Amino acid sequence: MIQARSLRFRMMLLFCCVVGVLLAGSYLAFFAVLTREVRAQLDRQLLQAANPVVADLITDPNEEDLKELNIPDVYFELLDSSGHVLMQSMNFQGRSLDFEGAAPVTSLPVFRTFENRDYGRMRLVLVPFQRGQGQRILAVAMPTRAADQVLRTFRRIILVLFPASLLLTALVSAWYVSRSLRPVAELTRHAAEMTRRVADSESRNPWAPLRLANPHDELGRLAETFNQLLARVDGALRQLRQFVSDASHELRTPLSVLQGETELLLSEPRSAQDYEKTLQVIDGELKKLSRIVDGLFTLSMADAGELRLAREPLYLNEVLEEACELAAPLAQARGIVIEREVNQEVPYTGDEAFLRQLFLIFLDNAVKYSPSNTCVRVKLWSEDGKLRAQFQDQGIGISPEHLPRIFERFYRGRPPGSVEAHSGGLGLAIAQAIVRAEGGSIECASEVGKGSTFTVNLPLPTQESSLRSSS
Repeated sequence: MIQARSLRFRMMLLFCCVVGVLLAGSYLAFFAVLTREVRAQLDRQLLQAANPVVADLITDPNEEDLKELNIPDVYFELLDSSGHVLMQSMNFQGRSLDFEGAAPVTSLPVFRTFENRDYGRMRLVLVPFQRGQGQRILAVAMPTRAADQVLRTFRRIILVLFPASLLLTALVSAWYVSRSLRPVAELTRHAAEMTRRVADSESRNPWAPLRLANPHDELGRLAETFNQLLARVDGALRQLRQFVSDASHELRTPLSVLQGETELLLSEPRSAQDYEKTLQVIDGELKKLSRIVDGLFTLSMADAGELRLAREPLYLNEVLEEACELAAPLAQARGIVIEREVNQEVPYTGDEAFLRQLFLIFLDNAVKYSPSNTCVRVKLWSEDGKLRAQFQDQGIGISPEHLPRIFERFYRGRPPGSVEAHSGGLGLAIAQAIVRAEGGSIECASEVGKGSTFTVNLPLPTQESSLRSSS
């Protein structure tokens, strides 16, 4: 039954039960201490009244001053060893204590509490002493109504304070539990909002993180972790939607060309020359599609952390030279010269195929999007514990507002065919995935009207790897 209640109710109930038990125990302990202290105070008063009378009776055995004592609410009786009354104080007025129980057999005072039909509830002390040749007992009694009144008053106060304390505890716990669980309620609302955003393909509003009242407690750290998780989910969701949109756009063009050429080819009989020309167009578009699919596959493997690179000894300068030779025909066709500073042997341990693809991406971009009769400079050197491969062109450059996003997949922040179309497809995204898998990084510096410079930073190989490469 309780499990069906809300967490807030269960926490409040637990808090109130614990505090209620503690309060009840505390009040009972206070009442027990007060009762003992009140009784001890009454016993001290009885002894203070009995001691001078006992001393006087011991000093003068024949003295009968006890009969003349008339102290309000203090009653004296002198008893023999058998418990018979020998003498009473004046204030008895013919009545008796009439307490039950035998006379004490010890020499120490004995305290008793009893009910008297004339005086009500009373507290009694029996003080044995020697008077002459026989033993006598002085009984001193006082009514306990004052002490009982104090205890009744305290008991009434407890009966008022206990429910008031529980009510105050319930109010405080309700406020505190509500405030403590507010981040959980906000997390629930944010999770519901994220669920709605996942289902709503038209949602474009930016996701607002949860504000934390106290980021240092457990709920605050949970909320911060939840914020990071939802931010990553939201970013991945937006990236996935953009990726699907851009990929479909990239694939639509070659597929449309293929469909148009095929329909045109099949519409009527053609000559062998026409068939050959159309098949060349189809072959070019199929190669473009193949490159896009291969790029998407490479990126998907990188996203899943399954991009496996071979670790084999090689010379990085030879791989870069080979990439330059492969890009040379395209550069010559556009009148672009590739200047190389890669004469020094650079041993490295990595995946030769992926490194060649990496260098070709930068060379292909530099050649394709640079004006004719310009120069592309390629340089390889080691510096600050890193191997650096630099590709510098003399193109138009990249605008500062587009520079932070050039490594995004299918990013189009500039018109096709210009230098700013460096990242118009998947090339730079693949290059970044390869470099990260190799444990390196990519830097880009660009100035509009002067060109762009891409620098690939790779970690230096270990000494053991270098020896294997040299052998």
